[in-house]
Amino acid sequence: MPKLIFFDIDGTLWDDHMEIPESTVRAVRMLRENGHMTFLCSGRARGNICSEKLLSLGFDGIIAACGNHVELNGKLLYENILPPELTKRVVELAAACRMPVVLEGPEYHWIDKDGFGADPFVEYLFREMGETAVPMCGYTDDIRINKFSASVLQNTDYPTVKSELISDFDFIEHSPAVLEAVPKGTSKATGILWLCRHLGVPVSDTYGVGDSVNDLDMLGAVGHGIAMGNGTDAAKEAAEYVTSDIHEDGIYRAMEHYGLI
Repeated sequence: MPKLIFFDIDGTLWDDHMEIPESTVRAVRMLRENGHMTFLCSGRARGNICSEKLLSLGFDGIIAACGNHVELNGKLLYENILPPELTKRVVELAAACRMPVVLEGPEYHWIDKDGFGADPFVEYLFREMGETAVPMCGYTDDIRINKFSASVLQNTDYPTVKSELISDFDFIEHSPAVLEAVPKGTSKATGILWLCRHLGVPVSDTYGVGDSVNDLDMLGAVGHGIAMGNGTDAAKEAAEYVTSDIHEDGIYRAMEHYGLI
Protein backbone atom coordinates (compact mmCIF):
# COMPACT_ATOMS: atom_id res chain seq x y z
CA MET A 1 0.00 0.00 0.00
CA PRO A 2 1.38 3.45 -0.83
CA LYS A 3 2.42 5.73 2.01
CA LEU A 4 1.26 9.33 2.28
CA ILE A 5 3.99 11.89 2.97
CA PHE A 6 3.05 15.45 3.99
CA PHE A 7 5.55 18.29 3.71
CA ASP A 8 5.44 21.71 5.29
CA ILE A 9 6.80 24.37 2.94
CA ASP A 10 8.69 27.13 4.77
CA GLY A 11 11.79 25.88 6.53
CA THR A 12 11.12 22.34 5.30
CA LEU A 13 10.97 22.18 1.51
CA TRP A 14 12.59 25.56 0.97
CA ASP A 15 14.61 28.04 3.02
CA ASP A 16 14.07 31.72 3.81
CA HIS A 17 15.16 32.59 0.26
CA MET A 18 12.76 30.04 -1.29
CA GLU A 19 15.65 27.86 -2.39
CA ILE A 20 14.89 24.13 -2.63
CA PRO A 21 17.90 21.82 -2.15
CA GLU A 22 18.59 19.50 -5.07
CA SER A 23 18.49 16.53 -2.72
CA THR A 24 14.91 17.47 -1.75
CA VAL A 25 13.86 17.57 -5.40
CA ARG A 26 15.42 14.15 -5.87
CA ALA A 27 13.74 12.72 -2.77
CA VAL A 28 10.25 13.85 -3.82
CA ARG A 29 10.78 12.39 -7.29
CA MET A 30 11.98 9.07 -5.86
CA LEU A 31 9.04 8.85 -3.45
CA ARG A 32 6.61 9.11 -6.33
CA GLU A 33 8.61 6.67 -8.45
CA ASN A 34 8.33 4.21 -5.56
CA GLY A 35 4.54 4.50 -5.60
CA HIS A 36 4.07 6.77 -2.61
CA MET A 37 1.87 9.89 -2.58
CA THR A 38 3.32 13.28 -1.66
CA PHE A 39 1.44 16.35 -0.44
CA LEU A 40 2.12 19.94 0.43
CA CYS A 41 0.74 20.60 3.91
CA SER A 42 0.99 24.28 4.70
CA GLY A 43 -0.31 27.04 6.90
CA ARG A 44 -0.35 29.18 3.76
CA ALA A 45 -3.76 29.52 2.17
CA ARG A 46 -4.00 28.12 -1.36
CA GLY A 47 -3.82 31.58 -2.93
CA ASN A 48 -0.28 31.92 -1.58
CA ILE A 49 0.92 28.55 -2.89
CA CYS A 50 1.68 29.69 -6.40
CA SER A 51 5.40 29.21 -6.98
CA GLU A 52 5.99 27.15 -10.09
CA LYS A 53 9.36 26.14 -8.66
CA LEU A 54 7.52 24.48 -5.79
CA LEU A 55 4.49 23.12 -7.63
CA SER A 56 6.64 21.65 -10.41
CA LEU A 57 8.04 19.09 -7.96
CA GLY A 58 4.91 17.11 -8.75
CA PHE A 59 2.88 16.75 -5.57
CA ASP A 60 -0.27 14.62 -5.63
CA GLY A 61 -2.23 17.15 -3.63
CA ILE A 62 -2.28 20.13 -1.31
CA ILE A 63 -3.54 20.70 2.20
CA ALA A 64 -3.56 24.46 2.68
CA ALA A 65 -4.70 27.04 5.24
CA CYS A 66 -3.96 24.74 8.19
CA GLY A 67 -6.34 22.02 7.03
CA ASN A 68 -9.11 24.27 5.71
CA HIS A 69 -8.46 23.47 2.04
CA VAL A 70 -7.83 19.97 0.64
CA GLU A 71 -7.21 19.12 -3.00
CA LEU A 72 -6.09 16.00 -4.82
CA ASN A 73 -4.67 15.91 -8.36
CA GLY A 74 -5.78 19.51 -8.88
CA LYS A 75 -9.37 18.85 -7.79
CA LEU A 76 -10.85 20.58 -4.76
CA LEU A 77 -12.17 18.04 -2.25
CA TYR A 78 -12.87 20.15 0.83
CA GLU A 79 -13.02 23.87 1.62
CA ASN A 80 -13.87 25.75 4.79
CA ILE A 81 -14.67 29.41 4.14
CA LEU A 82 -15.35 31.81 7.00
CA PRO A 83 -18.93 33.14 7.23
CA PRO A 84 -19.10 36.73 5.91
CA GLU A 85 -20.35 38.08 9.23
CA LEU A 86 -17.31 36.59 11.03
CA THR A 87 -14.91 37.98 8.43
CA LYS A 88 -16.49 41.42 8.82
CA ARG A 89 -16.10 41.22 12.59
CA VAL A 90 -12.41 40.32 12.19
CA VAL A 91 -11.77 43.26 9.87
CA GLU A 92 -13.56 45.78 12.08
CA LEU A 93 -12.02 44.50 15.32
CA ALA A 94 -8.52 44.43 13.87
CA ALA A 95 -8.88 48.02 12.68
CA ALA A 96 -10.23 49.18 16.04
CA CYS A 97 -7.37 47.44 17.88
CA ARG A 98 -4.64 48.65 15.48
CA MET A 99 -3.69 45.14 14.37
CA PRO A 100 -2.70 44.89 10.68
CA VAL A 101 -4.01 41.69 9.10
CA VAL A 102 -3.62 39.52 6.01
CA LEU A 103 -6.92 37.86 5.12
CA GLU A 104 -5.96 34.59 3.43
CA GLY A 105 -8.21 32.96 0.86
CA PRO A 106 -8.04 30.17 -1.74
CA GLU A 107 -7.70 32.65 -4.60
CA TYR A 108 -6.98 36.10 -3.17
CA HIS A 109 -5.35 37.65 -0.13
CA TRP A 110 -6.61 40.97 1.24
CA ILE A 111 -3.85 42.93 2.96
CA ASP A 112 -3.90 45.93 5.28
CA LYS A 113 -1.01 47.45 3.37
CA ASP A 114 -1.01 50.79 5.20
CA GLY A 115 -1.09 49.10 8.60
CA PHE A 116 1.97 46.96 7.86
CA GLY A 117 4.08 49.75 6.38
CA ALA A 118 7.30 48.48 4.79
CA ASP A 119 6.98 44.93 6.15
CA PRO A 120 9.20 42.55 4.08
CA PHE A 121 6.63 39.73 4.19
CA VAL A 122 3.89 42.01 2.87
CA GLU A 123 6.18 43.22 0.11
CA TYR A 124 6.85 39.57 -0.74
CA LEU A 125 3.11 38.84 -0.95
CA PHE A 126 2.48 41.66 -3.41
CA ARG A 127 5.52 40.65 -5.47
CA GLU A 128 4.79 36.90 -5.49
CA MET A 129 0.99 36.96 -5.79
CA GLY A 130 0.61 39.89 -8.18
CA GLU A 131 -3.01 40.82 -8.84
CA THR A 132 -4.31 38.24 -6.36
CA ALA A 133 -2.82 40.29 -3.49
CA VAL A 134 -5.36 43.06 -2.89
CA PRO A 135 -4.86 46.15 -0.70
CA MET A 136 -7.66 46.20 1.85
CA CYS A 137 -9.52 49.26 3.07
CA GLY A 138 -12.19 47.89 5.38
CA TYR A 139 -14.61 45.03 4.82
CA THR A 140 -16.12 44.36 1.40
CA ASP A 141 -18.58 41.65 0.34
CA ASP A 142 -16.11 39.98 -2.03
CA ILE A 143 -13.72 38.92 0.75
CA ARG A 144 -13.66 35.12 0.88
CA ILE A 145 -11.10 33.59 3.22
CA ASN A 146 -10.08 30.49 5.17
CA LYS A 147 -8.04 32.19 7.91
CA PHE A 148 -6.03 35.28 8.72
CA SER A 149 -2.61 36.25 9.98
CA ALA A 150 -1.53 39.42 11.70
CA SER A 151 1.25 41.46 13.23
CA VAL A 152 1.17 42.63 16.84
CA LEU A 153 2.62 46.13 16.89
CA GLN A 154 3.67 48.14 19.92
CA ASN A 155 0.26 49.87 20.05
CA THR A 156 -1.86 46.82 19.09
CA ASP A 157 -4.54 45.81 21.59
CA TYR A 158 -4.01 42.09 21.03
CA PRO A 159 -5.63 40.96 24.30
CA THR A 160 -8.94 42.46 23.18
CA VAL A 161 -8.71 40.86 19.73
CA LYS A 162 -7.95 37.48 21.24
CA SER A 163 -10.67 37.64 23.88
CA GLU A 164 -13.29 38.71 21.33
CA LEU A 165 -12.39 35.98 18.81
CA ILE A 166 -11.22 33.09 20.99
CA SER A 167 -14.50 31.19 20.58
CA ASP A 168 -14.11 31.24 16.77
CA PHE A 169 -10.36 30.86 16.24
CA ASP A 170 -7.31 29.05 17.52
CA PHE A 171 -4.39 31.46 17.71
CA ILE A 172 -0.94 30.20 16.68
CA GLU A 173 1.68 32.60 18.01
CA HIS A 174 4.88 32.25 15.98
CA SER A 175 6.50 35.06 17.98
CA PRO A 176 5.29 37.93 20.17
CA ALA A 177 4.83 39.94 16.97
CA VAL A 178 3.44 37.38 14.47
CA LEU A 179 0.35 35.19 14.70
CA GLU A 180 -2.01 33.03 12.67
CA ALA A 181 -5.70 32.63 13.45
CA VAL A 182 -7.37 29.47 12.13
CA PRO A 183 -10.99 28.38 12.53
CA LYS A 184 -11.53 26.73 15.89
CA GLY A 185 -10.62 23.04 15.97
CA THR A 186 -8.90 22.97 12.57
CA SER A 187 -5.24 22.34 11.83
CA LYS A 188 -2.90 20.59 9.45
CA ALA A 189 -3.78 17.43 11.40
CA THR A 190 -7.52 17.72 10.69
CA GLY A 191 -6.80 18.11 6.99
CA ILE A 192 -4.55 15.05 6.99
CA LEU A 193 -7.10 12.94 8.84
CA TRP A 194 -9.85 14.07 6.44
CA LEU A 195 -7.72 13.02 3.46
CA CYS A 196 -6.86 9.66 5.05
CA ARG A 197 -10.56 8.90 5.48
CA HIS A 198 -11.25 9.97 1.89
CA LEU A 199 -8.49 7.74 0.49
CA GLY A 200 -9.03 4.87 2.90
CA VAL A 201 -5.41 4.97 4.05
CA PRO A 202 -4.63 4.14 7.70
CA VAL A 203 -2.97 6.91 9.68
CA SER A 204 -0.14 4.49 10.48
CA ASP A 205 0.91 4.78 6.82
CA THR A 206 1.39 8.55 6.97
CA TYR A 207 4.50 10.67 7.45
CA GLY A 208 4.67 14.39 8.18
CA VAL A 209 7.71 16.66 7.92
CA GLY A 210 7.81 20.11 9.52
CA ASP A 211 9.83 22.62 11.45
CA SER A 212 7.69 25.04 13.43
CA VAL A 213 4.83 25.69 15.83
CA ASN A 214 2.03 25.24 13.29
CA ASP A 215 3.40 21.77 12.51
CA LEU A 216 2.94 20.41 16.04
CA ASP A 217 -0.55 19.00 15.45
CA MET A 218 0.60 17.38 12.21
CA LEU A 219 3.68 15.82 13.83
CA GLY A 220 1.52 14.34 16.55
CA ALA A 221 -1.28 13.11 14.29
CA VAL A 222 0.62 11.27 11.56
CA GLY A 223 1.98 7.77 11.96
CA HIS A 224 5.54 9.12 11.81
CA GLY A 225 6.35 12.73 12.65
CA ILE A 226 9.65 14.11 11.35
CA ALA A 227 11.21 17.41 12.45
CA MET A 228 13.83 19.24 10.44
CA GLY A 229 17.24 19.75 12.04
CA ASN A 230 16.73 23.50 11.60
CA GLY A 231 13.33 23.29 13.29
CA THR A 232 12.18 24.70 16.62
CA ASP A 233 12.74 22.84 19.87
CA ALA A 234 8.98 22.32 20.15
CA ALA A 235 8.85 20.64 16.73
CA LYS A 236 11.76 18.37 17.61
CA GLU A 237 10.12 17.36 20.88
CA ALA A 238 6.87 16.51 19.08
CA ALA A 239 8.56 14.40 16.40
CA GLU A 240 9.32 10.70 16.28
CA TYR A 241 12.50 11.39 14.32
CA VAL A 242 14.70 14.48 13.90
CA THR A 243 16.51 14.67 10.59
CA SER A 244 19.34 16.98 9.56
CA ASP A 245 19.16 20.63 8.47
CA ILE A 246 17.36 21.59 5.26
CA HIS A 247 20.73 22.25 3.59
CA GLU A 248 22.25 19.05 4.94
CA ASP A 249 19.92 16.83 2.87
CA GLY A 250 17.34 16.74 5.66
CA ILE A 251 14.41 15.58 3.54
CA TYR A 252 16.43 13.00 1.64
CA ARG A 253 17.95 11.55 4.81
CA ALA A 254 14.55 11.31 6.51
CA MET A 255 12.97 9.47 3.60
CA GLU A 256 15.98 7.17 3.44
CA HIS A 257 15.80 6.57 7.20
CA TYR A 258 12.25 5.24 6.86
CA GLY A 259 13.08 3.13 3.80
CA LEU A 260 10.78 5.13 1.54
CA ILE A 261 13.49 5.80 -1.01
